[in-house]
Amino acid sequence: MYAGYFLGVREAMLLPGFRPHFAEIDGVRTRYFLGGEGPPLTIVHGLGGAAVNFTKLAPLLARKRRVLIPDLPGHGLSEPFAEVEGITTYSRHVQAVAEHEGMLPGPVLGYSMGGVVALRLAVESPEEVTALALVAPAGIVSTTRRAEIWLGITAVMRPAQVMTRFRDTFARRPRLRWLPFGLWGAAHPDALEPDAVLGFLEGPSQHTDVGSAGRALLRDDPRPDLDRVSCPAFLVWGARDRLVPLSDGFEYARRLRAPIRVLPAAGHLVVGELAGPCAAILESFLDRVGEVDELPLEAKLLRQLAREGADA
Repeated sequence: MYAGYFLGVREAMLLPGFRPHFAEIDGVRTRYFLGGEGPPLTIVHGLGGAAVNFTKLAPLLARKRRVLIPDLPGHGLSEPFAEVEGITTYSRHVQAVAEHEGMLPGPVLGYSMGGVVALRLAVESPEEVTALALVAPAGIVSTTRRAEIWLGITAVMRPAQVMTRFRDTFARRPRLRWLPFGLWGAAHPDALEPDAVLGFLEGPSQHTDVGSAGRALLRDDPRPDLDRVSCPAFLVWGARDRLVPLSDGFEYARRLRAPIRVLPAAGHLVVGELAGPCAAILESFLDRVGEVDELPLEAKLLRQLAREGADA
């Protein structure tokens, strides 16, 4: 009882201004966080992550928006699915959570695997997603043999489960942060702020089924669907991302016909490394979508012309 209470207090501190909620969504007990006032924004975390990954970014975006961040099933304190057919299983669940809180129609922001989930939601329910912001989305390199081997190794060794036990130590001692983040996550692990470290390492202690999401990601190639996105789209990438390379970002941008902003001093954990610049870039995009009526039509027209050119 007390452990659960202190866990809730700790996570509330990691997402200041947000409140945790629990609801039975399509038969799955789901935890999500809500904060801020204004137009809606739904944020989706990545594989092995949790809502508290956005401890630095979400409060900035919630200054003038109502922000929803669910724990995906099997992650954080959301129960796992009984069965997972693919990424669509997760995108439909995110849609159900967002509908439960009246967040749709509205923009959706997806990070890492959450970008693939958000993409699938935008393709399947175009009338519900008014804008698509993707931060270092997975999906292209994730379908390679290298990714399959990496996910297989992590499933057996479960390094995140080991690292999360020492999260307070990593938060206090910058020089040790290369252990959890140096090989893949952050360009400069020692520069991460302590609450960002805790936000990234808190989730693995709670996960119940990350493997199903990993297998779904391996099977899902987003490229055939990228030209089916009809809403405005925008990409943010860390130039020093070693997990999802920048070359994937350029392919996403080309196929989506969407702009991409590259932050030179960031790795894959860009949402925590450079939360301020990241938030400013995303706000500029979201504000423009809300204020310029022609933007959605322009995006649709570009895609229509591209399809007609391909058919000719």
